[in-house]
Amino acid sequence: MNRLLTHHKLASVAAAFVLAVVAAAVLAPWVVHFDPEETFFDGLTLEGAPLPPNATYWFGTDLLGRDLFARVVHGARTSLVIGLVANGVSLLIGTTVGVIAGTARGWTGTVLMRFTDLMMAFPALLLAICLAAIFTPSLWIVAMVIAMVNWVQVARVVYSMTVSLAEREFVEAVRSLGATRSRILLRHIVPHLVPTLVVYGTLGIATTVLLEATLSFLGIGVQPPTPSWGNIIFENQSYFSTAPWLVFIPGAAIVAMAVAFNVLGDALREALDPTLRGR
Repeated sequence: MNRLLTHHKLASVAAAFVLAVVAAAVLAPWVVHFDPEETFFDGLTLEGAPLPPNATYWFGTDLLGRDLFARVVHGARTSLVIGLVANGVSLLIGTTVGVIAGTARGWTGTVLMRFTDLMMAFPALLLAICLAAIFTPSLWIVAMVIAMVNWVQVARVVYSMTVSLAEREFVEAVRSLGATRSRILLRHIVPHLVPTLVVYGTLGIATTVLLEATLSFLGIGVQPPTPSWGNIIFENQSYFSTAPWLVFIPGAAIVAMAVAFNVLGDALREALDPTLRGR
């Protein structure tokens, strides 16, 4: 994969961007010079308007006179934590449901997959809004809400692959030798699912970051004063025409992060799937 990233220039750029954002998020207290929640007396003009980007405030200030650079960097931490947690939980739930349905078959598999189809029938954003409205919004609640929305796609993919693998010759061979169902599952089916789950997990982070930003922008995601890219836009949307940097900078961060993870996901898919190499 290292060789692929070396020759895949776009993937190399995407990987460098993701690593830079992750490093900035992890080292946020040392990277930024200001508290993201601190209001500065010189952070507004005499008329009370936000300051544009300058030597002191690199990304300018927001409507309360807080440093936007500090809030964007700390917002990256929030968005990445939600992305990793939500995506990890959705992969765990989807893989469990898909594997059980694909190996058990019968009524168990039918009930699980019909429930999965029922969940897929609801628009993801609408379902997330309903769940977020029921529970008190917080960082962890938002992560769980997104996980409850995203697991169904994983379950459907894993189910299809499990059914296909269960009918392959090597599985039939070990079954004829007397291998138990659990051994077949853990030693001969699950390892073949790992490359797909790695790719889907990488692509899923992009979707999760976008969904978290959408919920926060609608006011039902991560609540202020905790910064996230979505609620930064939500807080400052009224200044879109007079202080466009308050919307464009966090918006550009959201788009860049989503594109970077999508590019990395495509590169991983090409690296892990021999049929796609060289295309």
